[in-house]
Amino acid sequence: MVPSLGAERLTAADASNVVFDTADQVNVFALAGLLGIGGFVHADGTLELDRLRAEIESRLHDPSVPELSRFRQRIIEREGRLVWEPCEPDLTWHIRASDAVPGLDGLADLCAALMIRPLAAHRPGWELLVVPAGSTKGPAVVLRAHHAIADGVAAVRLAELLFGAESAPSRARAEPSPRPRGAWWRAAVTGVVRIAAMLRRSVPRTVLLGPIGPRRGVGFAEVDLATLGDAARHAGGTVNDALLAGIAAATAAGLRAGGHPVPGVLPASVPVALPERGGSGNAVGVMMVQLPTDEPDVALRIRRIAASTRAAKDEARAAGTFELTRSRWGSRLFAWLARRQRFVVMFVTNVRGPAAALTIGGAPLEHAWPVTPIQGNVRLGVAALSYRGRLACTVHTDATALDATAVARALADELTTLATTALSRGTA
Repeated sequence: MVPSLGAERLTAADASNVVFDTADQVNVFALAGLLGIGGFVHADGTLELDRLRAEIESRLHDPSVPELSRFRQRIIEREGRLVWEPCEPDLTWHIRASDAVPGLDGLADLCAALMIRPLAAHRPGWELLVVPAGSTKGPAVVLRAHHAIADGVAAVRLAELLFGAESAPSRARAEPSPRPRGAWWRAAVTGVVRIAAMLRRSVPRTVLLGPIGPRRGVGFAEVDLATLGDAARHAGGTVNDALLAGIAAATAAGLRAGGHPVPGVLPASVPVALPERGGSGNAVGVMMVQLPTDEPDVALRIRRIAASTRAAKDEARAAGTFELTRSRWGSRLFAWLARRQRFVVMFVTNVRGPAAALTIGGAPLEHAWPVTPIQGNVRLGVAALSYRGRLACTVHTDATALDATAVARALADELTTLATTALSRGTA
């Protein structure tokens, strides 16, 4: 279903993301990138922001791309319900220049600061910052949006429509599988089990869990996607399995570097896209994956993770969105439990990126990294995006608990080593 510009009630999944947005845990996602020369970015370093605003405005009002209407709405409460209300964005505010930062490290620090900065509640929930970055040929950009607008899969589609060519491909949607007879009671049992799991104290004390403070850290990593994919297949897994294997080793390295004990297993929460969205910007199930840190053999680590994810992915899709996020009161209870749970220690998300390279105001988007929030009492999150033949990863941490730069560096090293080692074994 395509959003309209009339007042429209938020779906339960979208509304839950408003409940999760609090002063100390801002529920926004970001896409950070580096631009090349072209379009509104001139070779002498000057930026023609009015040209960029004019292009974005034309896309927002293009009747052939109604999916972008969320960028012309704000969220308000009316008669006890959250609704999307028409609100034309002031593009001189929504699209603006930011202070210069010192290269990629400066961009990471800016993203860390933005992940705790609330969006303006009286405006549509997004902004696009153009950031001069001293050590790059073009500026950096950061698109920030409220999570109620979209999850990772939907956000990629919105980026294609907002920045890509008019020929941005529509994504085929899987047809929902017919629900077998008697599925309702199995779904009910699954729901009870999933809610009860949040009450279990299955994770020993670790610095990865605890109150999330205001100091955040962000680190970037990249690896060649084709090489990693070949290596993952030779090891009996997918790119996502290889990513999870790399995160296990990188997290262990980050814990050791900080003088913290390393658990033998790191339970991770991994979202799985659902085939039917029902008009919602958010439609994900969640699979739980046990990431081993005690397996030194790279190929075996991938294999162990792949064996777990194959079954867990189908189960997550069958179960659908988490039961407590299907109502407003349930979302409040979920948010309360999330700050006290000892069931997972990290969030990991991996999204297939745009099918074609994007341009922003005529300037090529040469690199892109996703940044997702950390919430509840989970102090580590890793987001990945495939773009232009690279798998771009972003580590987001509570800076008082874990050094994001150290974990990101270890992740880049681990994924590169993992790819070459697993591939050489497969071809030996």
